Amino acid sequence: MRTEPKAGRWDWLFHRLDREPQRPTHIDVPRMTRHRAALFGATLAFYLAIVWLVVTTSWLVRLDWQVMFFRPYQQWSEIHAFVDYYVVLGQRGPTAVMVAAWLGWRSWRQHTLRPLLTLGASLLLLNLTVGAAKIGMGRLGPHYATVIGSNEMGMGGDIFPSGHTANAVVTWGILAYLASTPRARRWLSALSAVVALGVGMSTVYLGTHWLSDVLLGWAAGLLILLALPWAEPLIARAEAWILDLRDRRRARATGPVPAPAPAAPVTAPVRLKPRPAATAQDDTAAAARDTAGPARAPRAPAYLAPGPHTARSERTPVTPAGSRRPPHPERLPRSTATSAPRPLTNGG
Repeated sequence: MRTEPKAGRWDWLFHRLDREPQRPTHIDVPRMTRHRAALFGATLAFYLAIVWLVVTTSWLVRLDWQVMFFRPYQQWSEIHAFVDYYVVLGQRGPTAVMVAAWLGWRSWRQHTLRPLLTLGASLLLLNLTVGAAKIGMGRLGPHYATVIGSNEMGMGGDIFPSGHTANAVVTWGILAYLASTPRARRWLSALSAVVALGVGMSTVYLGTHWLSDVLLGWAAGLLILLALPWAEPLIARAEAWILDLRDRRRARATGPVPAPAPAAPVTAPVRLKPRPAATAQDDTAAAARDTAGPARAPRAPAYLAPGPHTARSERTPVTPAGSRRPPHPERLPRSTATSAPRPLTNGG
């Protein structure tokens, strides 16, 4: 006997995704337009210029040292507590959890995995590009600087570009990238830009990053957002692969579905011959016998007890003779009661 498979922990989500339509018709996938490609090229040129200015120990490095010696956290110490909490908006763990929760709800409402897969692709690109740049350039931060006026490159650090700033640009900018309407995209773009600018300047205020680190972090995060349309075909294939994997797992759990039996081929019609008259008479007699009903089975003989039989008047009565009342100790028989004298009373 085959039983139904038990629902897994992800079946409820995939059941929701099976509903149509999988993606609302008014939401379009961003494409790499000429305007976006021009912005990508300009941002890439800005990224390379910042790297070149730091490597050559130019005026930008001197500006970094001047801002560090200014010590903003001492000049405006009254906002230090607020900045400590605000800079959390650039940390990868808390921001990824908050944005993933919102995009998970979007996936539930829109019946598609695209929001979550887009977030995963952007974070993967962020870790690969920014992480490789940090390790490759190995710059030390302001608190660990060794030589005044140097660029501190190749010293084994991991501060250039700013990971907090790049993460703020990507994590909050992905909400604007996945917006449903142009108006929502404009408002979310402005909001994510304000948050990313604030996070970058907060790291400079706290002295954990150089100013050039923040500039390069903004450029690195913006490059990832501008390059996401190139990853849209891969995201669509990944969504189709996940749903296909779900279908194959269900097929293994329920067993193979039996194939329908092939239909019989259609042949030429067969010509029927007329029946003879004798056969028609035989059929009429057989029909009459069938309507008469089936033959009754012979009744079994009745077996009687041996010996002479008596008449009904000579048989022993079934009920016993006499009164049916129960005996009473103080009651006398009817014959004795009539012959005995009646006792006298006080009035007699």
